[in-house]
Amino acid sequence: MKVPCCGALQAALKVCAVASLLAGVSPGFAQSSVQLYGLVDEWAGAEKLPGSERAWQVSGGGMSTSFWGLKGTEDLGGSYKAVFALESFFRAESGQYGRFTGDTFFARNAYVGIDSPYGRLIAGRLTTELFLSTILFNPFGDSYTFSPMVYHTYLGLGTFQPYITDQGSVGDSGWSNAVQYSSPGFNGLNLNAMYAMGNSAGQNSAKKWSAQLNYARGTFAATGVFQYLNFNSTPGDLTGLVTGLKSQSTAQLGMTYDLAFVKLYGQYMYTKNDQAEQGSWHVNTAQGGVAIPAGPGKVLASYAWSRDGGGLDQTRQTWAISYDYSLSPRTDIYAGYLNDHLSGQSNGNTFGAGIRSRF
Repeated sequence: MKVPCCGALQAALKVCAVASLLAGVSPGFAQSSVQLYGLVDEWAGAEKLPGSERAWQVSGGGMSTSFWGLKGTEDLGGSYKAVFALESFFRAESGQYGRFTGDTFFARNAYVGIDSPYGRLIAGRLTTELFLSTILFNPFGDSYTFSPMVYHTYLGLGTFQPYITDQGSVGDSGWSNAVQYSSPGFNGLNLNAMYAMGNSAGQNSAKKWSAQLNYARGTFAATGVFQYLNFNSTPGDLTGLVTGLKSQSTAQLGMTYDLAFVKLYGQYMYTKNDQAEQGSWHVNTAQGGVAIPAGPGKVLASYAWSRDGGGLDQTRQTWAISYDYSLSPRTDIYAGYLNDHLSGQSNGNTFGAGIRSRF
């Protein structure tokens, strides 16, 4: 009888020793972490771009562009942390990486930096402040399929669409060779500033920069962002995208107000395009939208309007409506319709349904 008792005692002592060891080292593990995350979004339907033919398709990015990412932190002591993130887009319908053929592998984000009591400083490839302002203050978020504001901001100037338009922001939603500072929050306010360089000898004047002020408190949020660029991917390439384009300046304001039974969205954007010889032109853009709770989901609706001052002298009007139904905290299904009209061209429209799952 004594032997089993001693064996049990020895086993208990071993368990206690292991538990003590783990307790002693657990704070060390808590000081650093790495997380895998992302989302997959696929939809089926039809798309007809202005002045083009209809295409039936199974495609990605109905409500969000599919991506996966790794991010981590390490406690450096004294309220300082090292941070990093690597995020890559992919197309689940074909199994290929990137948003399109030839896209950078870590096109969404690829950075390393420091968090401190005085703010965050990161460097690498970074999501632009104009893109974040655009997607956070319209009810369709980052949908390149159903968001009128994304159409007017990013599916226009220099994006090789089959229809002709000189409206919208030139350049990508992310900047390479960039540095960003984000201030700590103060009574709901925070500031972000970003600068990107040409990284080429003799091209020190080639640059992109932006600044953003955010406010969020209670049911109200607002943002103001200004962006300037004179190259897209490499110094001097704006002329290759749009003939004679020298630089572009964009200012955007946005707001949301949540009344519980409806969330209101509003945006205004002014874009100024400077050409080397032909002068310049500007574009005024406005967007209004709502998100209305309905059962386990939301009804989303948005209207965007843009008008040239010079250039091709165009007017663009885009509206969309969708129902987004939550199956769980991580998965939703949706159906939507978008109508897109550019002066002088036949109407475009998109309709379809899809599913989005986060991990």
